Amino acid sequence: MGFLDDAKKFLDEHDDRVDQAIEKAGDLIDEKTGDKYADKVDKVQDIAEEKTGDGDTAR
Repeated sequence: MGFLDDAKKFLDEHDDRVDQAIEKAGDLIDEKTGDKYADKVDKVQDIAEEKTGDGDTAR
């Protein structure tokens, strides 16, 4: 198993925690930008959550 395999396994096993981290990062960006890019941040969050396991579990 290589590094990428280990990373994918971790993401799959901890999907809920990864999704929470993605949400928290997006919220921080929204806070720092005054929600100026909130729609774009939400789209990126959704894509990232779909790619990291079972999908969007945090919203």
